[in-house]
Amino acid sequence: MMDDVLVCSCLVLAANAEGREIKTIESVADGDELSDVQEAFIDTGAIQCGFCTPGLLVTIHDFLDANPEPEESEIKEAISGNLCRCTGYGRIVEAVQLVSIRRSNRDI
Repeated sequence: MMDDVLVCSCLVLAANAEGREIKTIESVADGDELSDVQEAFIDTGAIQCGFCTPGLLVTIHDFLDANPEPEESEIKEAISGNLCRCTGYGRIVEAVQLVSIRRSNRDI
């Protein structure tokens, strides 16, 4: 996140980030406690090699802040900029749905 806007870090030149507020994966947890999105990734097995995980977690936090009860198609669109070669995205989508349910206290 750059100045509270989700960006593709691989497309931002370091010079363009100078003087900007940058938030990375380290900003989603509360100290030593995992965030609810991180917990859902663990609970659903959405983590495999871990290469894509930081970007997905930051993306999903931002997405759920704006859309707390998304449809599956909206989730897929939101994470479409993140490449994952291990999970096939099914478990990642499941993790997002689980967070949405947990946050709204709906039945699973």
